[in-house]
Amino acid sequence: MSDAAQPTAAEVRAAAEAVKTALDRHLAAVERRSGEEDPAVYDAFNELAAAAEAYDELLYDRYDEVTPFEIPGEDTLPPYTGPEEPSALSVLIRRDYAVAEPQRLMAQARRVEAADEEGSGAETSGTVHGALGLLFGEFEPDEIASRHKEFGLEEGDSTLWVTAADESAEPGEWLEAPFEQADPQRVVCRFDVSAVFDEEFDDGDDEDGEADLAELDEDLDTDLDEDETPTRLEADR
Repeated sequence: MSDAAQPTAAEVRAAAEAVKTALDRHLAAVERRSGEEDPAVYDAFNELAAAAEAYDELLYDRYDEVTPFEIPGEDTLPPYTGPEEPSALSVLIRRDYAVAEPQRLMAQARRVEAADEEGSGAETSGTVHGALGLLFGEFEPDEIASRHKEFGLEEGDSTLWVTAADESAEPGEWLEAPFEQADPQRVVCRFDVSAVFDEEFDDGDDEDGEADLAELDEDLDTDLDEDETPTRLEADR
């Protein structure tokens, strides 16, 4: 960020005062709350979160410093308004990936084709689009999640929502727009995975994973040789 774009010291000070004011309002709302889901407390919480986030950003931009605490922003789920005793539920899962190594991805797809006696040759696996279709058609999503590096993919954010419903949907009812009716206010629980949480990874697991990938690289080097026929897929599926 250039010096001209940096916030002034006065702007940082004003943001700090806004946090203090929002903190006082939040405490007052909590002291006067009428129940566990008092909307006044919910609104004060959001105001405090927004003020804290704004202050944190200005503090970092101006002084390259951060606060020692984190208040969830507006991505926090709203109060639950679904049935108290759900008779049905839906599990919504989203996993994001980046295609980090297209050649590795297509090499794995060629292995699937080579193992399939009815395969269509290299036409499908010769493009990223076709290779993705082959791999996601051959492997379960959970297996791809656990072996994503082998397929040349890089993990992004992921989330799982368990949402409550009054009754089970009719067969085929939502297939045309499966995520259209995802209501945050009916989420019973959710589980998020993201790099923004600064998770600590096990060094031992990383070393094992790198060793496995090194062995895989040796195999893929042969597959990627222009003069070599792709080898048959030998991994258990």
